Amino acid sequence: MISIGVLSLMLALGCSMYAIAASIYGGVRRHGGFVESGEHAAYAASGLTVIASAVLVHALVTHDFSIAYVAKYSSTTLPLRYSIAAFWGGMEGSMLFWVLILTTLSSIALWQNRARNRQLMPFFTATTMVVAAFFLSMLVFMTPPFEQLAFVPAEGTDLNPLLQNYWMQIHPPSLYMGYVSWTIPFAFAIAALATGRLDDLWIRTTRRWVLMAWFFLSLGNIFGARWAYEVLGWGGYWAWDPVENAAFMPWLTGTAYLHSVMIQERKDMLKVWNMSLIIMTFSLTIFGTFLTRSGVISSVHSFTQSGLGPYFLSFLGLCIAVSVGLLIFRLDSLRPRHKLDAIVSRESAFLFNNLLLVGIAFATLWGTIFPVLSEWVRGVKITVGPPFFNRVNAPLAIALLFMTGVGPVIAWRRASMQNLVQNFLRPMLSGTIAGLVAFFAGMHSLTAVLVVSFSVFVVYTIVAEFHRGAVARTVMVGEGYLQALGRLVSKNQRRYGGYIVHLGIVMMFLGVTMSSVYRVEETFTVSPGENFEIGDYAITYVNTESLGDEHMDRLIAQLSVSKRDGTSIGILKPEKRFYKRPEQPATEVAYRSTLKEDLYIILGSVDQTGLATFQAYINPLVAWLWLGGIVLVLGTGVAVMPTRTVVARERSREAVHAGKKTA
Repeated sequence: MISIGVLSLMLALGCSMYAIAASIYGGVRRHGGFVESGEHAAYAASGLTVIASAVLVHALVTHDFSIAYVAKYSSTTLPLRYSIAAFWGGMEGSMLFWVLILTTLSSIALWQNRARNRQLMPFFTATTMVVAAFFLSMLVFMTPPFEQLAFVPAEGTDLNPLLQNYWMQIHPPSLYMGYVSWTIPFAFAIAALATGRLDDLWIRTTRRWVLMAWFFLSLGNIFGARWAYEVLGWGGYWAWDPVENAAFMPWLTGTAYLHSVMIQERKDMLKVWNMSLIIMTFSLTIFGTFLTRSGVISSVHSFTQSGLGPYFLSFLGLCIAVSVGLLIFRLDSLRPRHKLDAIVSRESAFLFNNLLLVGIAFATLWGTIFPVLSEWVRGVKITVGPPFFNRVNAPLAIALLFMTGVGPVIAWRRASMQNLVQNFLRPMLSGTIAGLVAFFAGMHSLTAVLVVSFSVFVVYTIVAEFHRGAVARTVMVGEGYLQALGRLVSKNQRRYGGYIVHLGIVMMFLGVTMSSVYRVEETFTVSPGENFEIGDYAITYVNTESLGDEHMDRLIAQLSVSKRDGTSIGILKPEKRFYKRPEQPATEVAYRSTLKEDLYIILGSVDQTGLATFQAYINPLVAWLWLGGIVLVLGTGVAVMPTRTVVARERSREAVHAGKKTA
């Protein structure tokens, strides 16, 4: 089995290299035979990667400790679900998982475009296979996942205890799907630059790919925040960790692209900007992969020290050089047909939105790499912590929240005074009143008041857009209000799905702001039977109990929670876990979540007499962060769901292709 895995990776590398050469030659020479041969080689690389991945998963599940990777990241006592998750729990496995996703998505895109976009496809194949070949070469020569040990240990070292959690089963796959999916629109963009097909063909082709990449990257960030909240045991969910930042930056630039591409489709503007954003987003995904695998930064999310850093930097530099070179070469062909008509317009609002998103991405990038640069240049590592990121990014984020309400409803080309009054007077008044109410209710943080005010403003504009459209349909078509609302969304899913996503973003803004600004934290040391109080809660420390099995020992504290007025709420059981392989403790927090706030408790330590130390937090509105993520998922689902028109168009194209082949 091991030899099959090694051979599969070597053959996959050979197929990807052949696909690059055959596709470029076929594309330049317009030789259909070589183009098809390159595509078949890409399919073969995908199939071989599937085989290699299956071999590694089988080895993990069957505990084949003759393989170094299996011995390092699993054990016989590890539950099956974590044995499977160990596939992406280490350096070698995660890189194989990356290639598996990339080659699979590339094959899907090739199959979708087997009868269309034929001029673009050779260069699309070559681009995706260049990325695949790089990762495969790392797997074959630098970090082989099937490396065998000189002797077979009786037991494995086991998976990192921090990764033995439900959220780590779904967080890395979601994040990798988001990272890797950006390669598909990037490859189409490179193909458009290489062929000179610089109309909106490649944009229409990649529309759903972009939404999918953005969706999974969003999910990956949300799942990662949830993991940090439940596992790391510090009361929060985002610490501006370098690896968190690495996943956040391409999300920001990808979001900017999603907005600005609408201007290109409608007004034939911002072609250079959109190409730049796609290049930037893809480059940031490679940069994020470099950060986690180079050892240049210290993070709970990153892998151990390795020698891959120079290779990743070289590959990143090559990608940027080729992409920017093609962009400069085609610069004259990317000149816009139209110019910005007025500052007060939807075009300028979207552009300002883009600048804010890219500004946050740049500030985050600078704060992330500055410690590394300072150590390289001066030999002194200067730490850049959360205060820097919060101070720089908070004003930009608040401005971005405001623009979320402005962009979708302001008029195209030039907004008249009548348009501004009609669309913004009531939302602005509502937002202002909400801010004043929040202030006089005791909310004296300027950040919190502005977020409340702008959130109400944004929600009002979105609800007004739904209502205005539904009313128009009831008048024009004679439908009932609810039916008109449903038809309105189904007829323009991209637009109204985007509005639903904006609602989710507003909810997440509220959750992040309130849980950050008004969080309460206290530490208590109590004996069994004693009480402690935080916020409106009275908590009684009842006792502790010890449980254990062959995999880990657990020390569980039982806390009886009630309101200060005596109303019983229930039992919380924070615990300490002591894993036997490796010998490493882990924290399992306990929390009670409501729409108003979370009561969040961590068991610190317990001595022989039962005296225990607890850290307790009140996190206001943090549940809104997770609910906002659910709304974001629903909105994205609405936006990407194929309409009848799209399905009919696809079937028509397939019928035409079939007719041509028959003829």
